[in-house]
Amino acid sequence: MGNIYKRGKIWYLDVRCKGRRIRRRVGTSKKIAELALKDAEVQVARDEFGFSQNDIDAEKFFNEFLDYSRANHQPSTTNRYRAVIDHFRKYLKGREKIVFLSEVTSEEIDKYKLFRKDAWVNPNGIPVESDDDINDHTRKGARAHTINFEVSTLKTVFNLAIKWGYLRENPCKGVKRLKAIDSKSFRYLSIEESRRFLEACPTDLYSVYFTFLNTGMRKAELENLEWSDIDLKRRKIRIRRKETWQPKTGERDIPIGQHLYDLLIKLKSQNDRKLKSNYVFPDSTGGKIKTKLREKLVQIAKSAGIENFTKVHTLRHTFASHLVMQGVDLPTVQKLMGHADIQTTMIYAHLAPDHLANAVEKLPF
Repeated sequence: MGNIYKRGKIWYLDVRCKGRRIRRRVGTSKKIAELALKDAEVQVARDEFGFSQNDIDAEKFFNEFLDYSRANHQPSTTNRYRAVIDHFRKYLKGREKIVFLSEVTSEEIDKYKLFRKDAWVNPNGIPVESDDDINDHTRKGARAHTINFEVSTLKTVFNLAIKWGYLRENPCKGVKRLKAIDSKSFRYLSIEESRRFLEACPTDLYSVYFTFLNTGMRKAELENLEWSDIDLKRRKIRIRRKETWQPKTGERDIPIGQHLYDLLIKLKSQNDRKLKSNYVFPDSTGGKIKTKLREKLVQIAKSAGIENFTKVHTLRHTFASHLVMQGVDLPTVQKLMGHADIQTTMIYAHLAPDHLANAVEKLPF
């Protein structure tokens, strides 16, 4: 047998199955909660309640997932998964009754969000290990954007658990995103700064940074870009999966503008005559580029007298920012940038109003 109970305005059901206590959030209706309890009791009687017959210890599953990630993802991707899983593991340490994967419910994911909002973290959002680590540089709570990313990552992790038969439903399903009102401001280059930066680039790196500015590609996307990804006839770049690498948010097409087209034609001709590399931006032997692009960028920015410019990702922000300022709509920018969620693209929304004043002048009335 089980029961229902209310916390605030929300009703929950509480049942036991195979000696395990299962609690589920239902909603604001007591009548629906009563019906859900009856349904749960029937499922318990039929030995088919909520969790798979192949239910697994949560810690064991997380280790299996990381083994899978090491075999199928880039090291940087695996490291991102590991960081999020470690944060969630730290939360579970305070939830001793949660042992099996099926006991991680949507209610627990919501509590995890609160846990991350209340935790002391360093400037990168990583939890501090002890009170002794709290200093002037730490702050109370991870940012909303960070927490949303972590919940999205956990959703991907649990999707694999469903595929493997460990879960029947994803506990992250239906969990609401936090409103990202605390996101850090981002840096982008002005047209003048972009011009000065490119003028200061050495010959061997000009094409790399020029391509960043004209495509908004991520660093890993450019490093893995091959000539087979470029359709010069249709003037499109295809960000696509490879055997050894896959894009962060799926495949997409990026149109090639005239200036970038001219550059790629020149690079293709040089490559066909000399290295004959598969990579668009190879190293001196024709393999994947090994240049430390961030270090070089910092040196170039300093020589060009550009302040507060220390990240390759700033070039991606520059691409998106100037598109918005030229009146390109946010859904289009989302597609070009490869953002999985429009909320990510919304960080550029504030750039649009000042550059739309002339739009009403085009009305024919």
